Amino acid sequence: MVIEQVQPKISSKSGLNLKKHKGSISLILFVLPAFLFYSVFLLIPMIGAGFYSFTDWTALSQTYNFVGISNYIEAFKDDPAFRHSFFFTLKYTAFMFVFQNVIALLLALFIETRVRTKAFFRTIFFMPNMLSLIISAFMFSFIFTNVLPELSKKAVLSFLDQGWIGDANVSFYSILIVSLWHGIGYMMVIYMAALQGVPQHLKEAAMIDGANPIQRLFHVTIPMIMHAITICAFLTLNGAFKVFDVVYALTAGGPGRSTQVMALNIYEEAFSNNFRYGYANAKAMILFLIVLVITLIQVKVLKKKEVEA
Repeated sequence: MVIEQVQPKISSKSGLNLKKHKGSISLILFVLPAFLFYSVFLLIPMIGAGFYSFTDWTALSQTYNFVGISNYIEAFKDDPAFRHSFFFTLKYTAFMFVFQNVIALLLALFIETRVRTKAFFRTIFFMPNMLSLIISAFMFSFIFTNVLPELSKKAVLSFLDQGWIGDANVSFYSILIVSLWHGIGYMMVIYMAALQGVPQHLKEAAMIDGANPIQRLFHVTIPMIMHAITICAFLTLNGAFKVFDVVYALTAGGPGRSTQVMALNIYEEAFSNNFRYGYANAKAMILFLIVLVITLIQVKVLKKKEVEA
């Protein structure tokens, strides 16, 4: 009688372990394809880039020599083009971080107040994001070089007579306009989703307490959507530091390398300047470390705000 009572307990326990084991195998099989793609196309190349950044390897030679950190020293000490691209990328990132998030949030707040036309405005503002960024750059290149000069012939629009691509002082803003036009819609959708989760009773309580719209925005709405701000800030910083296609298609880093970003400088070092792959990998690792450090700080700072909210 005792044996009969013990056996079902043992069998049920082994069956539970077997079921759990099968669940783990299923989970591994689901994750395995994505992990293989991640390893082949990102993890292994990144490890290889770190290794070759300490060598003088070029695509023209089958051998290489270890040079230690001399590539890193050269990048900061003896490469003014790379230093310029670093500061230009920082400037671009700062402008994108502020303007893209502020404009996207304002558009989201505006659309949320629309009842009948919400779907229309959401579609209109998100449509640019559906285009490829490089296609958008080519389209705006035509606008800057052909459309705006024609419009500037009218006295009222004479201010449009600018060297949008050929002038070093103006070309930065041309890149910024294209990037904002293309990327704001995506951030706007994230903010709209967050705004829909703000409890209505908090807004009503603030109104009863006499808070004006600006006070309700800063003391109710923004603290409640801080998680969305963290996500959008991360995406903006990550994308801005690695920007390449819009600059390559619009100005190619010109005029005179005045709009060259770090990614474009790395590209030219690897495929134009004697194929110095080892040196280009060192620059790529510097860019990787900069993005890593800044995004970690940004996420940590905004996460604290999110907890406080």
